[in-house]
Parts: sequence; C-alpha cells; structure tokens
Amino acid sequence: MSVDAPSAPSREQVDSGDPAQALRTGRIDGLDGVRALAIIAVLIFHLRPLSLPGGYLGVDVFFVISGFLITTLLVRELRGNRRIDLRRFWTRRARRLLPALVVVVFATVSLAVFAGGDLLVNIGRQVTGALTFSNNWLEIGAGSSYFNATSPQLFVNFWSLAVEEQFYLFWPLLFTVIMAITRTGRQRVGVLLALAAASALAMAVLYTPGQDATRVYYGTDTHAFGLMIGAALAVSAAGQSWNLLATRFWRRGRVFIALAALAGLIALMLWMDPSRPVAYRGGILAASLLTAAIVGALPGPTTVLTAVFSLRPLAWIGERSYGIYLWHWPVILLIAAFAPPVGMDTPGHWVQRGLAVLATLVIAAVCYRWIENPIRELGFREASRRALDAIGAPGRLTGPRLGVAASLACVSLFTAALATAPDRSQVEIALADAAAIVEDTGAVASEGVGDDEATAQGESATDGTDEAAPEAPATEAPPAAAEEPAAPPEALGEQISGFGDSMLYVAAPGLSADLPGIGIDAQSNRQWPDVLAAIQAAVAAGSVREHVVIAAGTNAGVRDPDLVRAALDLLGPDRSVVLVNIYGSSSWVPESNQNLADVAAEYPNVAVADWNAAATAHPEQLQPDLIHPNMDGMYLFSDVVQAALATLTA
Repeated sequence: MSVDAPSAPSREQVDSGDPAQALRTGRIDGLDGVRALAIIAVLIFHLRPLSLPGGYLGVDVFFVISGFLITTLLVRELRGNRRIDLRRFWTRRARRLLPALVVVVFATVSLAVFAGGDLLVNIGRQVTGALTFSNNWLEIGAGSSYFNATSPQLFVNFWSLAVEEQFYLFWPLLFTVIMAITRTGRQRVGVLLALAAASALAMAVLYTPGQDATRVYYGTDTHAFGLMIGAALAVSAAGQSWNLLATRFWRRGRVFIALAALAGLIALMLWMDPSRPVAYRGGILAASLLTAAIVGALPGPTTVLTAVFSLRPLAWIGERSYGIYLWHWPVILLIAAFAPPVGMDTPGHWVQRGLAVLATLVIAAVCYRWIENPIRELGFREASRRALDAIGAPGRLTGPRLGVAASLACVSLFTAALATAPDRSQVEIALADAAAIVEDTGAVASEGVGDDEATAQGESATDGTDEAAPEAPATEAPPAAAEEPAAPPEALGEQISGFGDSMLYVAAPGLSADLPGIGIDAQSNRQWPDVLAAIQAAVAAGSVREHVVIAAGTNAGVRDPDLVRAALDLLGPDRSVVLVNIYGSSSWVPESNQNLADVAAEYPNVAVADWNAAATAHPEQLQPDLIHPNMDGMYLFSDVVQAALATLTA
C-alpha cells in the first residue's frame, strides 16, 4: 500500500539545504543527547518530583523530536520515490516499537503476580491500552487520573507512547493531504503551525483550574502540538526558497538561540510542576517551542552545542531512551512492591530509587542489544529464524532455550494475572468502607447547631477575606508522630466538625472510633477551593461545631495560602482549628506544608497536625499508593489530629 504524492516534489519541497543534513543522511549529531536530556528529566520527575518539578516536560521534548524525525523521513521518501509506501512505513515503526513494548508488558505483569497489592488493579484495561496504542483514551474513558491515582498503575507512562503511535498511524495520510492542498513550503509550515496552535488552544480552553487535568494532558487532540511543531521544523528545513534554518540570521545566531532555549527549557523543568495552571495555558507549548529551537540548531557545522550533546554517555543513554522510558516506571513500582515500606527521603527510599535506576539501565541495555536491534535490523521473520536456529543448535542448552522457557512461564503468569486481577484498589475499597461512616457523621453534623456567636463572627468575616489577617503569636508545633496523645475531654467528638478530601474520607473509621460523634464532610478528589465552599455552606447553615479539623491538599496541594486564610476567617477566632499537613512525593508537598505552617502561625486558635512526619516515620501504615492511610494508619491519623487539638484545648 502506498500513497502517491499529488505531484513530483519540487526542489523547495525536498531539497534539504545545508542545515538540514537529516534529509540527506538521516543522522543528526547531538540528537541522541537531547533524547538523553529528555529521559533523564522524566526519570528524575518520577523518582523524586521535588528535585525536578517540571521533569514531565521531557515527554514533550520527545514529541517534538518524533514529529521532526518522522516528517523528515516522509519528506525524504517523497523526494526519492515520489510517494509514501505506507506498508513499509508502518512495518518499520512496528519493528522499532513493538518488540520492547511486548516484552515489557508480559515481563512486568508476570512479576506483578508475585508482588500482590494493587499493581494488578484494572490490568486488563492497561494491557489492552498498551498493546493497541490506545492507553490514553482508555484511561480517559475510565475516568483515571494521572495526577491523583488511587492505585499504582504499571503502565501509566504508556499514555505518551499511545499519542506517538497514533501519530505514526495517521500522520502519513494527513501529511499527504497537506502536501496536496498546499504549494509552497511557507504554506505547509503555516498549516502545521495552525494545527499546533489549535491543539494548544484546545488544551487551554478545556483545562479547568482546580479540576483534574488528565483529559487535557492525555488527549491526543490537546497534546499534539509538540508533534506538529516538530513536523513544521522538518518541513521548514526541507525548503530552499523558504528555509528558516538556512537564513543568515539563523546560521549566525543558532548557537546563542539554542543555548538560550536550553536555559529556558531547564528553567521550566525546575519550576513548572503539573499543578500550575500556566502549564496548560502556554507552559507546555513554550517548552515545545524551546525544544524546536534546540533541535533546529543541531544540523549543520559542529558547534559547542552538538559537541556537548554528542558526548558518549549522553549518546548511550539517548540511543536506549525508548527502552529506558518503557522500563523505568514498572521497575520503580515493582521494587517498591517487593521491598519493605520506606518513608519519603529516608535512606531506604534512596536505596530503592538507586536500585530502580540501575535495574532500568541494565534491563534497557540488554533489551536494546538482544531484542530491539536484531528485530529492527533483521525484521521479525529473520530475527525469529535465527533465534530458532540458535535454540535448535546442538549443545545450546542455555541462552536461547532459557529465553523460550522464560517466555512460556511469562505467558502462563500473564494469563493468570489477567484472570485474577482485582477491579478495585485498596484505597477505593477503603473509600467505599468509609462511605457509610462519612454519611452518618455528615448527617449528625448537619443536624447540629454551631455556636451562634462564632457563626455570626464567621459570617461577618466572609466579606473581609481580602483584608490581612491580624498578627498573632505563633502556635507551638505538635509532636511529630504523636503516638500517645493527651486524653481528650468527654464527648469531644460531638464538638468536632471535619472538612477535607480523600485523606479525611479514608481516615473516617479511625476518627469515628476514637472520637465518637465527630461530624465529617469529606469527598474524594476535592481541592482547597472545594473545601472552602463546603466550609462556607456549613457556616451559613450554622452547623459548624466548636472544634474544626481541615485535611485538604492531597490532590493539588495548598498553593494559595489565602484560601486557607479565608476558611479560618469564616470559622472565626472562637473555634479551635486543626490544619492537617500532607504527605507524598509530589513536588508541591514542601511548599504546601510551609504555607499551612505560615498561616497557622498567624492565628492563635490554629494548630498544625503533622501527618507528614507521622507518615514518614510509619510508611508501613500507608496504602499501596503511599499517600492514604491503611487500617492501622487511620488510627495514626487520628492520633496526630488529637495531639494537635490537645495543644488548643488544654
């Protein structure tokens, strides 16, 4: 199957010019180094988001590179053959992508059988998405969250592979249409940039601050602009009468432009975590444009930039970046599942992360040497024939034969995993178990009547949330782990109202057991604006009690301390308020906890419950998502809350 070009390509359509050496040789010095930068950023982000909050932008670097290289291949094929051989194109993509992907899926699912826990939750959907290049849309359809997952997903990183694979599938057809309806390189670049702008605009318009961003982040339609920018760069490099990379301005300034772009990209990676609205309203687009400037500066005479990006260690990592990307996340999860629980940033945590990096590099290198390269160079049939010949050779009792035995074992375990996989995570089960308790305590809370004077003060404070809070002496921090809190007064639970997100929801059984009668208003996936709205409604209804516990920030942190101040002003100075800080690996956790501590220091009736310290000291009391408390952790959470409340009621 092939698609003919609308006419023979003109010199402007196909002539590469000196800067576009990729169109002549297929090789760009330094490009593997850019790939290395991208995969290193992704690794750091997944290992410790706090160290590189914007490391997820490495995926967008890959998108730009893929758009550039694939379009370059298509332009070169049009130049040489005057048509695009679709069967050959798709076969080459399959030979490049499928072998490693299939091995990762079968091997990691088989190992996950022994790990237990939540690794196999909804694994059937994950496997289907991985093998059919539809991971992103299946997860969107299932309502999954990339940012607030209730269970560890083995193939959560495959969403970007799905976007790229869908691009490989449809782009040759669309590119041929674009070639047919345009006449000049300038027009073609304009069309591609218009497509990029439409995709970026869709991301910005569909994104809603304060809501989960998975739909706009995963969507092929809303996240295709990096691919289109890369394609526009390739078409621009192919022109002669209009070739941006061949202009005197670009040739003279490309190194400085690329270095500035590199500095800008690194700055975004250091600052722009995925909870910031700016990421979806131009931030990711900016990272893609900066990447295009870097890639566009690589073709042509060797510069300091190409020399650095061509360093052997970077080139080695870049060549294996596909395998590293495939393996790293499943390896991280499997090591965490088999190893004892560890607190964030403890020595054990760093040992696990170090082992994950080492294992990923070794496995990716082996896969590259023995699976990816042979099939890419020889094809499926020839590589299979040679493997079968090796298996049948006299005296070959190891190596290939062990590989076959391992493959058969993997298939058996894989089948068992699909047949026995749970459909709910432990967090989802805990949420369901807590539902009745939250409903009952919420009903009790709504029937109660809050202190009239405090309510009146809270209502009067509603109109003054823009004013600065009065200065007050700082409250003393409660004990870190609070294993044995001070005994609470009689019937203290009936005097407490709780507001929060899934953290408070999951902990409801422990709180209700220790503090009978406590009123809990909590919902999963709440963010601070939602909690503030719930407090406003409760204050208006007069149902807020003498003591208040607020546990929120699990889903997007506490980026705006004024929201906390607004809640405290609504509640008034006559109520004791406990703010529960947060625990997790997200980059915004330290900033959020500092914001909570700073705001609490402004109010004499407010204390912070240090859940972060308690969870760090007792990681064995967390769910597999390493965020929510398990059965024992519910009571630890209650202890921490009671300890903070005791400092206010003593």
